[in-house]
Amino acid sequence: MALFITFEGPEGSGKSTQIQLLAGALRQAGQAVTVTREPGGTRIGNAVRTILLAPEHTEMSQRAEALLFNAARAQLVDQVIKPALARGETVLCDRFGDSTVAYQGYGRKQPLAPLEQIIQFATTGLTPDLTLYLDLDVRVGLERKRTGVGDAWNRMEEETLAFHERVRQGYLDLAATAPRWLVVDATQDVAAVQAVIWLRVRTLLATSGVTYSEVADRT
Repeated sequence: MALFITFEGPEGSGKSTQIQLLAGALRQAGQAVTVTREPGGTRIGNAVRTILLAPEHTEMSQRAEALLFNAARAQLVDQVIKPALARGETVLCDRFGDSTVAYQGYGRKQPLAPLEQIIQFATTGLTPDLTLYLDLDVRVGLERKRTGVGDAWNRMEEETLAFHERVRQGYLDLAATAPRWLVVDATQDVAAVQAVIWLRVRTLLATSGVTYSEVADRT
C-alpha cells in the first residue's frame, strides 16, 4: 500500500534516526519503502543542497532561498517520490513542503500566501498522508546537533535562537490545522519516540487495507 509519510522538526530533533527505525519496521511488515530527504535526494537536489546550506553563502536573499528549496523539491517529487508511490511503495521523506512554511514563512517572516503557491507548484499539490513532527525545545535540539554526529553545522543552524523559536512555533501552528499531523515529544528516549510513531503508522496501515494482525505480528 503506497503511503507518503514526512518527518518535520527543529534541528536536532532526531528525524534521521526515527526515519531509519520506521523504515525498518515497515519493511518487516512487508512494505516496500523508499527513504529520501530535503533538500536533496537526487543529483540535482544534492547540488542545490550544497548551495543552500554552505555557511559561507551569507549573501543569499530570502526569496532565492525559498525558490532554491522548492526547485530541489520539484526535482525530488518528479524523480523519486511520485515514481515510488506509483510503484506502490511507502515513501518516507525527511522534510517536505511544510518546512518552507516553517523556515521561510515563520522563521524568515516571508509572506505565507506566495510561499504556499510556490510549494503547490513544486509539489503539484502532493500532500503527505501523515506528517510526524518531532518537537523539542530549540536550545536542546541545537545542542544535540552541535555535540552529536551527522551532517556538518550548516547555514540554517547558524541562525539566531529567535529564528529557531519562530520555526518551532510555525510547526506547532501547522500541526493544529490538519489531522495528518502527529506531534511527538522528541525529548523522550529513542525507543519511546519510535513506539509512538509506530502506533500511529500501524493504525494508518490498517485503515489503508493492511490487516492489524499482519502488522502486529511483525512488531
